[in-house]
Amino acid sequence: MTSPSTPTLPDPGPDQAYMEVSALEAGQLELRMRLFVAGSSPTESRLAPSLAFHLRHSAAGQQLLFDLGIRRDLDSHPPAVRQLNAGRAVIVSQTVEESLRKGGIEPTDVKTIIISHLHFDHVGQCSSFPNATFILGHEAKDLVAHAYPSDPDSLCLQSAVPPERTRFLDREFTQTVGPFPRAYDYFGDGSMYIIDAPGHLPGHLNVLARTNATGSWIYLAGDTAHDTRILTGEREVAVALQPDRHFRCIHVDKEKAEEHIRLVRTLLNVPKVLVLLAHDYRWYEENKGGEGFLPGCIAPVM
Repeated sequence: MTSPSTPTLPDPGPDQAYMEVSALEAGQLELRMRLFVAGSSPTESRLAPSLAFHLRHSAAGQQLLFDLGIRRDLDSHPPAVRQLNAGRAVIVSQTVEESLRKGGIEPTDVKTIIISHLHFDHVGQCSSFPNATFILGHEAKDLVAHAYPSDPDSLCLQSAVPPERTRFLDREFTQTVGPFPRAYDYFGDGSMYIIDAPGHLPGHLNVLARTNATGSWIYLAGDTAHDTRILTGEREVAVALQPDRHFRCIHVDKEKAEEHIRLVRTLLNVPKVLVLLAHDYRWYEENKGGEGFLPGCIAPVM
């Protein structure tokens, strides 16, 4: 009998459609671990990827992107971001646009882009995708409206997404899937669910995608956590002392973030599910340059 801590994901239907998921090189940045993982030393840091993903529907052939990584023009970000990046490594050897072209896809061919949230290392350069509709969580709408330059201290850009081509999800979250109470069956066929993932930043989204017709899944967790040890429960979310002598968490709502982390953690008990964080440096080191990156795709967990 399935225990309450082990969720059940939807069974495949006849001729079940699924998503082919490919990782995209989208830049790297230095994570100062004391800001993310409780108990880290003041000097501990990791060079981590800011992963983006290409998803293709197996039946319709429709292509989507999840996140756009880091743009090269870091000076175009708000002053607060430039200050945040002072003295830490931010490397963009290959942009999302270049990763797509390397895989045989032109950015102008992309019609849908899901942005997990509005931090600089996930929004890339929206102007490179003139034909795409952008998808964000509803709470990001107010964040965009009051981002930089409207708020000179904001870490987010008002121009991060094109307002005339951006869709903010809220009423679409009508389903429960697995452990998640707010899910949107995007294609209506159980191939891909957009998940409301509160806590990290307003409007934070995750994606749960079926990766074959027989029951394998991938969960793209964005910035639900910044280290797999937090996801497994080995370590806790950090609350770090800032230069202004205030304690702050990398998540805007630590309680909601920790509750969502607990929900995602239950997927680790489900067979044939791969959970990937946007900054999963261990997975990246083991897989970079391999078949999991476009033009290849991440192999379903069997």
